[in-house]
Amino acid sequence: MDNESDIRSDSSLTVEQAIANLQGEDLGLRVYAAWWLGRFRVDAPEAVDILMAALEDEDDRTHVGGYPLRRNAARALGKLGDHRAVFALMRALECSDFYVREAAAQSLEMLADGSCIARLRELLNNQIPGTLPAREPPQLTQPFDAILEALGTLGAVDAIADILPFLEHDIPRIQYAAARCMYQLTPNPQVANQYGDRLVHALANDDLQLRRAVLADLGAIGYLPAAEAIAQTPAENSLKLIALKGVLEKQLLHTTPPHLSDGALNVMALMDDLL
Repeated sequence: MDNESDIRSDSSLTVEQAIANLQGEDLGLRVYAAWWLGRFRVDAPEAVDILMAALEDEDDRTHVGGYPLRRNAARALGKLGDHRAVFALMRALECSDFYVREAAAQSLEMLADGSCIARLRELLNNQIPGTLPAREPPQLTQPFDAILEALGTLGAVDAIADILPFLEHDIPRIQYAAARCMYQLTPNPQVANQYGDRLVHALANDDLQLRRAVLADLGAIGYLPAAEAIAQTPAENSLKLIALKGVLEKQLLHTTPPHLSDGALNVMALMDDLL
């Protein structure tokens, strides 16, 4: 379904109403409007301006110090794809709310603007004062997995020394994010494949949530040798199909239709078997 059809299907709002609600006094409507504008990737420069302003909001704050409106605004700005938001999102990395910082890092990854790399490295090294850890266990000081994923996507080769220690982090999903990142940043294919293979081995983890995370990582890097293991992973077929779609898209970058590589054809066959 395209963007306009999606928006028409949600009769509760129009673009104009969502923008008006985002500027109103009802905090519930403001939070929903920020989510809605991102969900439907509304192409409206005015929406971007108001969402950037919402990153400084002080009205919508929970009793434990979180900023729900800022979180939704940060997420939406990545989906809208307007590079004017990069500086505002970099400032959001200073927010005391862990989940605002996480959303900002994820959106900076989506916007793919390398100007934020230095700031992400500072956050990775916990060098930005005034930030608070996640309230839920294990109470991480920073959203390390989101930061690592962003650095990998942005090609932050100069950050490799900062990233390597996270391969041995106490939390497996952060180890996997670091492996994903190192695969993307390592120029030597043989060495890079060692990180890809590490993720493949992680698909055997007993924890379903971790297997889901690894599927997403392998799809993001498009690691072809993982295709068979992805298809056989004990997890939802929908998630396996998304991961295989990422692998296939990577293969299609190196082929000229209608001539498909053997790897691409194999991935397509695996996808067919899951449907």
